[in-house]
Amino acid sequence: MASFPHNNRTFQILDAASKGGYAVGAYNCYNDDGVIAVIRAAERCKSPAIIQIFPWTIKFQGPHFVKYVVAAAHSASVPIAVHLDHCIEPEDVKTALDLPFDSIMVDASTLEPEENIRNCREIVRVANAKGIAIEAEMGRIEGGEDGLPVVDMDSILTQPDLAKSFVQETGVQFLAPAFGNIHGKYGPGGPDASWRLPLLMDIHRAIPQIPLVLHGTHGVSDVLFRETRKYGMVKVNLNRTVRDAYTYFVAQNADKLELTALKTRGVEIYASSIERMMLDVLESAGKASF
Repeated sequence: MASFPHNNRTFQILDAASKGGYAVGAYNCYNDDGVIAVIRAAERCKSPAIIQIFPWTIKFQGPHFVKYVVAAAHSASVPIAVHLDHCIEPEDVKTALDLPFDSIMVDASTLEPEENIRNCREIVRVANAKGIAIEAEMGRIEGGEDGLPVVDMDSILTQPDLAKSFVQETGVQFLAPAFGNIHGKYGPGGPDASWRLPLLMDIHRAIPQIPLVLHGTHGVSDVLFRETRKYGMVKVNLNRTVRDAYTYFVAQNADKLELTALKTRGVEIYASSIERMMLDVLESAGKASF
């Protein structure tokens, strides 16, 4: 549609962050506790936010849960978008395009580069016509809970010149680059030893108009989070960084508290972790306007 992407909620949130010099958290939520925690934290901090769910959520909790999440997010007093993270299977993409997501991450990074481009270009065409923005991964962000995998990292890193042509050929709105970041636990030295920040800066300079997305944030220090803003990282995916305190509380108290008390206190702990990121790290607090 002709007005896309300017009336898209995720685009508006990230465009404002790009221009305002702050970052926006994209918080992975697995249940209603996470959704409520993000909304409460965002409203208290007057911060924009993005709620992220996985294809697993659609399969496990059903499309009606997605509609609840979108309705709750869009009813908040601050701008909150709903994003589908790591949509890999074609059937999941097809299902997602018929749901009211603001944006979808199409993860075709395991495909050959040309096939990745063809796949993303077609999805962008269909999604944009429905008012949905698309994030893609270029290169491949490896990793798992056991740390760095045994791979040739140089072969999967995003190359700046290819990133520029990828964006031009596909029309994606946001890009998640691979610059040594990994999902799950980092190996010895952590993210500081793994990340190649000069490469990230070259990618940002090649596509300065495209908001970059930071994947692989487990174990990242506050200082390094702040540093990434200089490199074009506008959307910061956060999972265990803000969820661990909540998970620990639930594990320690599941057999001691009534479920209502467990959820009430658990959500407050979850929200507090999110508020800290908004206030002290991302500096998105007080920026809740388009």
